[in-house]
Amino acid sequence: MIQRCIQCDTTYPLDQVIFTCERCQCVLEIAVDAASLSGVKLSGRGVWRYAPFLPVDVKHRVSLDEGGTGFHDCPTLGKAFGIDRLFVKNEGENPTCSFKDRGMTVGVTKAIEMNAVAVACASTGNTAASLAAYAGRAGLKAIVLVPGGKVAMGKIAQSVVHGAQIAQIAQVEGNFDDAMRVVQELSADTGSVYLLNSINPFRLEGQKTLAFEVCEALGDAPDALVLPMGNAGNISAIWKGFREFKEAGFTTKLPRMIGVQAEGAAPIANVVNEGASDCYVANPETVATAIRIGAPVNWQKAVAAIRDSGGLAATVSDDEILAAQRELAQREGLFVEPASAAPIAYLKKHGIDAGTVVCVTTGHGLKDPDAVLRVAPPIVQVKPTVSSLREALKL
Repeated sequence: MIQRCIQCDTTYPLDQVIFTCERCQCVLEIAVDAASLSGVKLSGRGVWRYAPFLPVDVKHRVSLDEGGTGFHDCPTLGKAFGIDRLFVKNEGENPTCSFKDRGMTVGVTKAIEMNAVAVACASTGNTAASLAAYAGRAGLKAIVLVPGGKVAMGKIAQSVVHGAQIAQIAQVEGNFDDAMRVVQELSADTGSVYLLNSINPFRLEGQKTLAFEVCEALGDAPDALVLPMGNAGNISAIWKGFREFKEAGFTTKLPRMIGVQAEGAAPIANVVNEGASDCYVANPETVATAIRIGAPVNWQKAVAAIRDSGGLAATVSDDEILAAQRELAQREGLFVEPASAAPIAYLKKHGIDAGTVVCVTTGHGLKDPDAVLRVAPPIVQVKPTVSSLREALKL
């Protein structure tokens, strides 16, 4: 395995701390000779079941038993959307209740290998919570930079309780993209602080294991996989996982990758659908705080995943996201944060011509309960009598 630029193919050793190519400044990926893993024996559960596909030494593993998340058959919504087989891979069942744990277990393990004393990230919430938990497990300092007024308090609470040092950019002075720029500069200036945003290719190696789990659950790859896009590391990582599992002989086909963004924060959809030259939205706004990102660092990887898979990039409105969040909870019993409901909103709005479809829900609904409560009906007040209850609830 080796680090490789996705644009000019310049390579770098695994022990070099580098996040963009010195030659062309593009992002890097981990090149894995998946064909050589044909017939490899997989054991255990979760992310580390796939250790032969991961570019870190298992003896340094920092784990909270991540991965192995629920794979839920959703026949009610499938029928409503005209889909033969609809499944939800619910990443809110990870230790810190989001998909970030898959990548963080590998990223923090790499930090230990590199003798880092601290790990850092910019975050809209989920990355910060995950970073703080895994840093605590590893005995490392966690440094988090968040945009003011833009992060759900459920996520901030997680970072606080796990002991992260949290700095907040003043709301009027910056957003996530500014936080990302500053934390990259910090890690470059301070050699002992290891950056763990998704620009770090080692973190994405953990996230690719979702594809492996989906394939093992189904017996092959699905026809399509639909997921939300923010910084866009996840769609590219999962596509990489599908390709590697097929190259290793575990599957026979590849899915279409469908990435969904909120209308107010859709830079990747603008590139794919409108031919925009810059993948940038100046002031991203959406109720789905986890994907409120205007300058995604992995946009080139995401665009490649969508185009190479014959997939597409789509947008949905905030109202459609919140309606889909309620529908998934009320009809299938799965409570997810708003960003996670974007794929459901897409399927409800557009449908899909595919037999087996997997939606990835990236975080638990309790990460951002305020989003639900803002549009919830009022709670009925009653006297402590059955007659009052019957009258209030129209029983």
